[in-house]
Amino acid sequence: MSDRVLELTEDAFLGGQLRVRQFKSGHRAGHDAVLLAAAAAARPGDRVADLGAGAGIAGLAVARRVAGIDLLLIEIDAALADLARGNADANAIHADVIVLDVETDAAAFAVAGLMPDSVDAVLMNPPFNDPARHRASPDMARGTAHMATAITLAKWIHAARRLLKSKGVLTLIWRADGIAEVLAALDQGFGSLQILPVHGDAQGPANRILIRATKGGRAPTKIHPALLLNDEPGVPNKRVQEILAGNGSLPLADP
Repeated sequence: MSDRVLELTEDAFLGGQLRVRQFKSGHRAGHDAVLLAAAAAARPGDRVADLGAGAGIAGLAVARRVAGIDLLLIEIDAALADLARGNADANAIHADVIVLDVETDAAAFAVAGLMPDSVDAVLMNPPFNDPARHRASPDMARGTAHMATAITLAKWIHAARRLLKSKGVLTLIWRADGIAEVLAALDQGFGSLQILPVHGDAQGPANRILIRATKGGRAPTKIHPALLLNDEPGVPNKRVQEILAGNGSLPLADP
């Protein structure tokens, strides 16, 4: 374990409102986690689960924005879960950290205290099924833990659906070129979809999508105007910079 301690970095998110430790290599949070948190629909008093929480950045960022949530950080990797627990303590945020495979069965969830229909909001950044994500793992065990398959996304969305109360809200971030996979997986039990495309700049195609889905929702699908990370190459979008600094949220988070 001493070798891993030496591989930690201390990083600031939300303009310094959140200070966390992460492994120097392997699974690390960045803009995706902050954008996911800014899009997550949560209200004070909600029970909020971050599936595949890693070191906890996305879930902790939601807790920093929305006071009074009951936060659950669920992570398969015990070392990352330890980091998440320490990060929550260091930032004076209460969170229950649970070591659990998101793809396991309902019985294992129940043993961990995660009963069906018990959560108000779920957020998640499932493993992307591409070599770049797999290559980031610092060791074989973590690489295996975060390896995506053709059915990973469907399993994660199934787990979210089981956890959520009726009309509970799932928020996720995914590759834009995989939108068909997401829509197909959400077709079972979710509706009232809201989609926010994320572009590097106005000249390029979307590279991420943020999606909000309501369990049992029936409203028509809504596509929001695109979010541009840069107004033009090399010129950061001011609104995005404010969100990354912890000021404000994205429209998917609106009631």
